[in-house]
Amino acid sequence: MALTFLCFVAKESEAQIVVQPYSFSQSQKYSRILYNPNTRLHTSSKPMVMRDEDVLDEKEYLENEYNVRSSNWLVRKIFNEHLVQVEKEDHTFYLDFLPDFQIGKEMIGEDKRTTWLNTRGVQLGLTIKDKFTFYTNFFENQGVFPKYLDEYMIENTVPGQGAVENLANNKKDWMYASASLTYDFSPYFQVTMAYDKNHIGDGYRSVLLSDFSSNYTHLKFTGEIGNVQYTSIWAYMLDSKNPRYGEIDTTRIYGDGIKWGAFQYVDYNATDRFSIGFFQAVIWANRNPSGKRGFDFNYLNPAIPLRPLESTNSSSPDKMFLGLNSKYKLTKNLTTYGQFMLGEFTAKEFFGNKGYIHNKWAAQIGVRGHDILQFKNLNMLLEYNLARPYMYQHKTSISNYSNHGEPLAHPRGANFRELVGILTYSWQRFDFFAEALYSKFGTDPADNTNYGGNIFQSYNTAPNTYGNKIGQGVKNNLYYADLRASYVFNPKYNLRFEIGYTQRYRQIEESPTQKSGVISFGLRSTFRNFYGDF
Repeated sequence: MALTFLCFVAKESEAQIVVQPYSFSQSQKYSRILYNPNTRLHTSSKPMVMRDEDVLDEKEYLENEYNVRSSNWLVRKIFNEHLVQVEKEDHTFYLDFLPDFQIGKEMIGEDKRTTWLNTRGVQLGLTIKDKFTFYTNFFENQGVFPKYLDEYMIENTVPGQGAVENLANNKKDWMYASASLTYDFSPYFQVTMAYDKNHIGDGYRSVLLSDFSSNYTHLKFTGEIGNVQYTSIWAYMLDSKNPRYGEIDTTRIYGDGIKWGAFQYVDYNATDRFSIGFFQAVIWANRNPSGKRGFDFNYLNPAIPLRPLESTNSSSPDKMFLGLNSKYKLTKNLTTYGQFMLGEFTAKEFFGNKGYIHNKWAAQIGVRGHDILQFKNLNMLLEYNLARPYMYQHKTSISNYSNHGEPLAHPRGANFRELVGILTYSWQRFDFFAEALYSKFGTDPADNTNYGGNIFQSYNTAPNTYGNKIGQGVKNNLYYADLRASYVFNPKYNLRFEIGYTQRYRQIEESPTQKSGVISFGLRSTFRNFYGDF
């Protein structure tokens, strides 16, 4: 799974802020606290700034309940503690070595390759009094992947982890790093400077803003007063699909293109059970045909909605999105959630059901539960996502809804329907993960065609104004399953032995079915995500 994010947990009765790196499967372990119908915790804006004592107690329990009792230094470092760990009254510090060594075998695909991953990483965290929190990690990686991922990386990047060097014998080489510095002004206001990701929503996916694409540099303000939480993000992003060329020598490339993004999200906990949030985003290119533009300071004011600012420019080249996010806690164990994202809207055409090209929207609905059937730590998620053709496209791809050549929302881009189910279960130091996914989507039959699935196309090249429907173009059906079992040696940095099996079938209209089934095992650590289920 491809995303790392930081969950900043502060406790006013203590002097320090606790840093918790994130993965989806790890966050499930906090579900009984986050989705308790007797609380009003804001759960949809991630990374999260939290001060709830129950969350802190749960974190303490997860990390220390099954510690190995030993006075041996090596045993304590392997099973209980960070490699380097300092805890003083006015500061804390930790440092870990993060290995990720895997080996696997393709069992059913035509290419019976041996897959492997060789990653060496480090992470460190630092807190100073009750104000500053700093976290960073760095990974050096080499690997060989199943054919479908190999082909994706040749055309794009390592999913969610940036640029890759393609070497001989299908080998990939890349680096990955993230960093975040937070200053806690008060219990109500924080500012974060980060090279990391963000995720808006309570689901596995997000059609608003997801953690799928690579890290990007951003400044974030987070405020919380009463039942209202406000998040404002200004992002500097790269675009590998639109490299920078020299002004004189137009054949020479000077690195990836540059684009900017501004995102605002307001979440309101109306009751203990119901919350609703309003989301808006605007993307613009660093350079357009009129010349270099740079950061637009019109979008800097966090107190003014983005849409009125964008609309003051009658010929704005920027791409604007509006969205809603909501959840409702049905019972003490079940929560339903949903999202709606709007790219363009014409009321008359929207309700006419004629497949109008400029009615661009995406939606999500799901249900998640914890302690299912009274089994403690058995969590589930069932989610349905869809996006209409041409959603997230723009006139030019440099201002579409993407970062570093990957979608900022759903990994599939647009023109798809998807159903995904996930089960996780923890027992003592054993973790189990199961995912099943079905997706129906349309692709372009040739490079010079545009049926709305590839968000890097210009919507000006769409062949039809009416009659557009989800799945148009070349019809694809994707079946994906992932099973993993792990024994966690050290929960402090998720050091674990893991064995897994991943199977993928992609049926393409009038083409042979793509098949893959990889069994793998290895010694792994860290909380970073790697999404391969698309």
